[in-house]
Parts: sequence; structure tokens; C-alpha cells
Amino acid sequence: MSRYRPPSAPVSNYITPEGERALSEELEYLWRKERPLVTQQVSDAAALGDRSENAEYIYGKKRLREIDRRVRFLRKRLEHLIIVDQLPTNQAKIYFGAWVELIDEQEQVLKIRLVGPDEIDSGRNYISIDSPLGKAILGKQLDDEISFESPSGNKYYCIDKIEYHKS
Repeated sequence: MSRYRPPSAPVSNYITPEGERALSEELEYLWRKERPLVTQQVSDAAALGDRSENAEYIYGKKRLREIDRRVRFLRKRLEHLIIVDQLPTNQAKIYFGAWVELIDEQEQVLKIRLVGPDEIDSGRNYISIDSPLGKAILGKQLDDEISFESPSGNKYYCIDKIEYHKS
């Protein structure tokens, strides 16, 4: 059995100011609030004696590893991110940060926003520019028809509206 894992696909380093703020707040919370709390809990659990059968100690150490892993990831990721806080000069085309309304073959409207991979949120219809749909609409303009391969098969859309909002 091999431990080899193929390298992950490269992702964009673009992020909106709101996304950068959210990642920074998460890092601050983990480092300043959550980690000291868990460290104290682990210390208290260790003082109770036998660590091999102490569930609080074992769980606390595991949680500390998870927090440290996430903190390392966030610090490294925040170093390389490019904050896009300017609107594009040509707002007739779809670029990073655009709100786009798409109409499918059944006249259903889909409103999405193109964001970086760190901001994906299906509840708010934020999709990554690295996703198949994101790649398909990037650089397109009003009334262009696009098709892309989704997990459920080929999808076809017409671009109905493009908007940009200043952050």
C-alpha cells in the first residue's frame, strides 16, 4: 500500500475583501481564543492522572492538532492571496467578483457570484472561478450562450445580466 497522493489541482489566489476579512477573523479567533481554551482544558485533564485512558486529554490533544493545522493553513494561505478590491474597467464582461444571472433551457434563473476557492458558499450562490461553471462564464458577456460539463451532464445557459458591486 502506497502513501502517494497525486498533487492537488492548483487553485486561484484571488479573494474579495470580505473573504480576506473572514479568513483573518477565523485565524484570530482560533489563535487568540480557541487554542488557549483547549490548551487549558488539556492541561487540566493531564493533571487528573493516567493519560492513556483519559478521554478529555486524548480529545483535547486531537483538537489542538486540528486547530494548529488550520492555523498553519490560514497563515500560509493569507500570505499568497491577492485581494481584488477594484472593479474591472470593462464591466460588460464577466470577471472575478461579478454577480451573474443565467437562464437555463427551462427558463429557470440562476444568480451566482464568481469568487475565489476560499469563499465558496452554496447558500449565498458564491461559486469558484476554478469550478467548471466559473471557467465557462469567465470573460463572457451579455447574451452569450455557454455550455459546460456538470456532474449531472451537460448544462446550457444564456447570460442574462452582469453586475458588479463595490465592496
